[in-house]
Amino acid sequence: MTKIALTIAGVDPSGGAGTIADVKTFAVFGVFPTAAIASITFQNTLGVYGAEHQSADSVRQQIVPIVDDYDVAAVKTGMLPTREVIEEVASIISERGLKNIVVDPVVRSTSGFDLIDDAALRSLIAKLFPLADIITPNIPEAERISGVAIESEADIQDAASVMREMGARNVLIKGGHMVNAEGGMRNAESSGKRIAKDFLFLGSELRVFEGDYWETTATHGTGCTLSSAIAANLALGNDLITSVEIAKRFVNEAIRAAPMIGRGHSPINIKPI
Repeated sequence: MTKIALTIAGVDPSGGAGTIADVKTFAVFGVFPTAAIASITFQNTLGVYGAEHQSADSVRQQIVPIVDDYDVAAVKTGMLPTREVIEEVASIISERGLKNIVVDPVVRSTSGFDLIDDAALRSLIAKLFPLADIITPNIPEAERISGVAIESEADIQDAASVMREMGARNVLIKGGHMVNAEGGMRNAESSGKRIAKDFLFLGSELRVFEGDYWETTATHGTGCTLSSAIAANLALGNDLITSVEIAKRFVNEAIRAAPMIGRGHSPINIKPI
């Protein structure tokens, strides 16, 4: 039977991130995509210039008809801009017993635009972390959520421990931002080989996923695509480790094969591998 996944996130009109990236990713994996819009952002490859947030009731009115009609096999959340929207989404997930919940705690754009305020972040932690099968912060997001300054792999473990204490069962910290001002990996091996590491904490167990580190500005939508690829694979019945492994490989190839379009951070190339 066709598997169905739901993304609840913001819209990026330039097509690189948010619900558009999620829908493309679901479709690539053969999962039927559905979407609820939490915010309409104003952005392109150069940055985010603003947003028009949806009300909690608007988000509920989008989601409820979907889950009334379809057997949703996985849910991915991205940009949830306000406390009220987050509480509504958490309420629906609990009420309907939705499963395979992937929470991408989107808090700030690559260009430095804050996408949620502190009250919304506190609600995200309190309401959605305990419902999530996995949360997928990048380094800046992990730092803001945990309060741990991340300069090393030991710091990553400390940040993950804090987030687990906050209620997150499984944590994937994406290490692509671990690059210093000189362009070298902060955790570079003595050989100097540059690799991109993601750190999956299954409870207290750590799994590290490695891939090539590509010298490119084509990174727009990496976080959205990774989390939606995980959700798609969970919907297909894969376990969490397998889903993360497939998603990591998928995004790595999408970065490698990205077309250079736009004047800023080009979107990655979401296509079958």
